[in-house]
This record gives sequence, C-alpha cells and structure tokens, in this order.
Amino acid sequence: MELDPLLLSRLQFAWVIAWHILLPAFTVGLASYIALLEALNFITRREVYFRLSTFWTRIFAISFGMGVVSGVVMPFQFGTNWSRFSDATANVLSPLLAYEGLTAFFLEAAFLGVMLFGRRLVPRWAHLVAALMVAGGTLFSSFWILSTNSWMQTPVGYEIIDGRFFPQDWLKIIFNPSFPWRLAHTVVAFYITTGFVVIGVGAFYLRRGRFVEEGRSMLSMTLWLLTILVPLQMFLGDKHGLNTLQYQPAKIAAIEGLWDTVSAAPLNKIDPLTTLKVVPASPPSGAAGRAVAAGPSAVGSSTLTVIDPPVVRRPGRRRSRR
Repeated sequence: MELDPLLLSRLQFAWVIAWHILLPAFTVGLASYIALLEALNFITRREVYFRLSTFWTRIFAISFGMGVVSGVVMPFQFGTNWSRFSDATANVLSPLLAYEGLTAFFLEAAFLGVMLFGRRLVPRWAHLVAALMVAGGTLFSSFWILSTNSWMQTPVGYEIIDGRFFPQDWLKIIFNPSFPWRLAHTVVAFYITTGFVVIGVGAFYLRRGRFVEEGRSMLSMTLWLLTILVPLQMFLGDKHGLNTLQYQPAKIAAIEGLWDTVSAAPLNKIDPLTTLKVVPASPPSGAAGRAVAAGPSAVGSSTLTVIDPPVVRRPGRRRSRR
C-alpha cells in the first residue's frame, strides 16, 4: 500500500469526521431531551425535571463545545484536501454550508448562553424558549449538513459551465433524491443514541441506589421513546437502503460484497477462518426465501461500467450565461 497524497487525504478526513460524528450524534438528541425536560418542568413544576435538565445541560455544554471545535476543521479540509472539488462545486456547496451557519449556528450561539448561564437571570419561560431554540438549531444544522452530503452523492439541479457546477433549481438541489430518507434515518439515529446514553446513566444511578427518582424518570422517558423509534429506524433504514439501491447501485454492491449480478442475492459474510474471504451465508427458507427470490436482481460490481468522471478544468474566461 502506497501512502500517496490521495490516500493520506482520505485518512485524515475520515479520522476527523469519525470523531466529530460521535458528538453531534449525542448532542442533537440531548438538546431535544433538555428542551423536553424544560417544558415538563415549566408545565408541571416538578423539581425532578429541573434537576435532570441542570445535570444534562452541563454535559451538553462540554459535548457541544467539542463538536464545534472538531466540526470547524472539516470545512477547511474541503479546501486543503479537495481543492479541485471545492473549486468546481463552490457555487452549490458554499450556499448550503452558509445557510447552515446562518440558520443553525447563529441560532445556537445566540441562545446557548441563555440556556447555560441565564437560569437565574431570565424568566422561566425565556429559559424554556432558549432551550427550544438550541434544540431547533441542532436540527437545522442536521438539515443543511445532510442536504449537502446527499447532494454530493445524488447531485441534481445543476449545470456545468467551464468546468464549474452552477445551480439551476435550488429545490432540487436541497431536496435531492437521497436527502429525505437520509435525514430521517440520521436524525432518528441521533435520538436513539442519546436515548441509550440516558438509559445507561439512569440504570447506573438506580443500581447504585443514588438519585433514584431521577434514575426512574430517565429510564421511563427514554424506554418509551426507544419503543417507538427503534422499530421506526428499521423501517427507515430499509427505505434508505432501497433508495441507495435505486440511485447508487455501485455503493450497495460494495457494501454487500456483491461481484456478480444475480437474482435473490445471498447474504454475504466474512469468513474468519480465511483471509477476509467473502462467502455466501445460508439463504432464508420458507416464505422469506420465496419473497427474496421474487425480488429484483442485485447488481454486482463486475457488471457496472466504470465511467471516468467529468474533467474539471481550470476555468479561463467564463462563458456568458445570457
């Protein structure tokens, strides 16, 4: 394996985003959980919700700060590691990332200070509004970032002039084919991640016999949430996978280790007794097997035509768009 600049750039970007995604996966859901606790405390005036909100707000502040620090690095890596790509797609991606900053980051920055330090300085309703705005800001951020990511995978609504991508239809760009399912699947995953963290903390305190009321409240709230979201996530994941099969068959073939195009493709697994050999697992039987056999053919990697990407030229004098 040769450590060329391309591989090193990929490793660097993968390293940063692998650590960064762990923080939004927790803080997006935690912001909504804190907003819910603030609302319950405002309506019921039960002190247990006040104590839980105060506890999780401190953890949220640390996680949010680390997420911002690691997230700021990635836009710079677009320019340093993928400069030709950034030059070609700037007219599309730059506005999307700017909308994320204007609608999400500014909203979070404006109200985060009130949520963290204003509990004794502002009325209770104002503190609740601040928590709701921060939660909304995290969801706005997810919306724009996932729209950008989805357009890079299923690009539509553009034209290429002098080697640069120019937007033609912003609605098609924002709501590109893979975006709706990716947004739903990812946000639900964020909530599930936060739910299991909260369950773990609540179970820890219950087992230790400390903060029993708080532990029971955490377990009760999150178990009901996960009872709904986990089955929903299975449905969303299936729909997202079918969407990927429709628009990115090569990606599905790579994920599932399919080389040949077959009908009723078997589930592949990595045989631990061999050197990373992919072998077919046992096919399903009964009704499940008949349902798989009746399904569409799975496209294998060997049958996909490799098409060279369009050459992105350094633009000279730009053509008139009249």
